[in-house]
Amino acid sequence: MNRIESLFEQFSRNGRKALMPYITAGFPDLATTAALIEKMPQCGAAMLELGIPFSDPIADGPVIQSSFTQALAKGLKSKQIFKMLTDVRKRVEIPIAVMVSFSIVNRLGPEEYVKSCRDAGVDGLIIPDLPLEEAQPIASLIQQAGLSSIMLVAPTTPIDRQDQIARMSSGFIYYISLTGITGEREQLPAELVDNVARLKKVSGGKPVCVGFGVSTPAQVALVSKVADGVIIGSAIIRRISEAEGTGLDGIVAKVSEYTRSLAQALASAHP
Repeated sequence: MNRIESLFEQFSRNGRKALMPYITAGFPDLATTAALIEKMPQCGAAMLELGIPFSDPIADGPVIQSSFTQALAKGLKSKQIFKMLTDVRKRVEIPIAVMVSFSIVNRLGPEEYVKSCRDAGVDGLIIPDLPLEEAQPIASLIQQAGLSSIMLVAPTTPIDRQDQIARMSSGFIYYISLTGITGEREQLPAELVDNVARLKKVSGGKPVCVGFGVSTPAQVALVSKVADGVIIGSAIIRRISEAEGTGLDGIVAKVSEYTRSLAQALASAHP
C-alpha cells in the first residue's frame, strides 16, 4: 500500500476522517508552497492536494484560476515543482496528491511524468480532463508505479458510470459536490449527503472524498458525516492571496489558523 491507501485503512479502523487542503504550486512562489506543505500536518491536515498550474484550467473558479495565472507568469516549470517536492518530502510524511491537466502529463510523456511524481514523493494523481474512455492506460501506468489513480465523479454522473469510475480509481474517489466551477459556497447542495451515500454503495469499499465548494467548519463537519475525507481549495487560496502583503510568515500564519479551525470541526464531529 502507498501512503494514501495506508492512511485510509488506518482512519477506517479508528473512525477518523481526512482533512485535505489544496495548495496551488508556486503561488505566490515555490518557497511559500514548500512552507505551507511543511506546516499543514501540524494544523490537522491528513493529506494534501497540490494543484499544478495550467493555462486553460478545466473547472477551476476565479480564485484558483488567478493563482494559476500568477504562478505561470513567473515562468513556473514542472521540474521546479518536482525539485521542491523532493526536498519537502524529506520532512513531510503525509500523503500528497497532485491535480494536473492531462496536457501537462502528455507534454512530458505519461511514463516520464508518472516516474517524476514517484521519484519526488507524490502518492497519487488526479487528472480532471482525462475522460473515462481514455483513462485505463494512464490509470494502469500510475498504479504500476505504486501511486493512486484518483478519478472524479460529478453529481450528474450516471450510476453505471459511477460504478465504472469507482472500479478504475485507486486511493480514493473524488466526489465533486456541485456542478460548475470550484469556489466557496454559502450552502452546499441539499442532495449532497444522499449523492455521496449512493456513490459509496458502488465504490467497492474505496474511500470517497468530497471537494468543490466546501469552505466553512460547519460544512466540513456536515460532509464528513458521510464522506471519508474533505477537500478544501478556493477558501485556502483566497486566504493566501489576502495575506500576500504580509510575506511568507504572514501567509503561513493565516492559512494555518484557518486550517486548524477546519480540523477542530472535523475532530468535534468524530470524537
